[in-house]
Amino acid sequence: MTSVQGTAVDIPTEDGTADAYLTHPADGAPRPAVLLYMDAFGLRPQLRAMADRLAEAGYTVLVPNVFYRHGRAPVFELPEFIDPGARPEIFQSIMPVMQALTPEAAMRDADAYLRWLAGCPVAADGPVALTGYCMGARLSLLTAGTFPDRVAAAAGFHGGRLATEAPDSPHLVAEHITAELYFGHADQDPSLPLEQIERLEAALTAAGVRHHCEVYPGAGHGFTQADTASYHREGDERHWAALLDLLKRTF
Repeated sequence: MTSVQGTAVDIPTEDGTADAYLTHPADGAPRPAVLLYMDAFGLRPQLRAMADRLAEAGYTVLVPNVFYRHGRAPVFELPEFIDPGARPEIFQSIMPVMQALTPEAAMRDADAYLRWLAGCPVAADGPVALTGYCMGARLSLLTAGTFPDRVAAAAGFHGGRLATEAPDSPHLVAEHITAELYFGHADQDPSLPLEQIERLEAALTAAGVRHHCEVYPGAGHGFTQADTASYHREGDERHWAALLDLLKRTF
């Protein structure tokens, strides 16, 4: 197993400074870069552990706190084990912050993250890969369509609201995407009903995007997050296999 080195970094953006976690193989050699977009619970030990696992596989991984406008991580007070069903007040505090991150602001930030990685000495030259979870899957899709020349591959897992009827729905960027995409959808996810899954698939197919979308049976929204009540081990293991396979094909 490759030893890794993780550190806190600050990334200048048009709207301030985003705190982030950077991890990479400890030898310090430049490696293909992966931008990991957080779920709504934010940058915390679980996401750092996921980033470290990718670094152990040979990648340089950046996990920004996309809620930096509301403070440095942790933005919210979270228990070690997150059960929104038992603690509804968690989502009551998170939802306004999540809704405040408009697509326009998120893509200004994405430009800053990508530019920072382009100048990072432990990140290899060339396009990066993306992976995102929950709301991060939406950011992954938007980033792939907004910066096609800088994104080689993009993945999203248990994403919500990926293909709504709104004029700024993420699936509408499909025509601009040149990266290969992979989406692992949660079974029976109220934030991504069947009609949205079908709309996303149709948009990617019509745009000629290389992609593969799968629904994970028995996995609920948030199935990759081991510190939550939504964790689904089988779905998580399948997610890791699919993500690492995508990265191997990309770099």
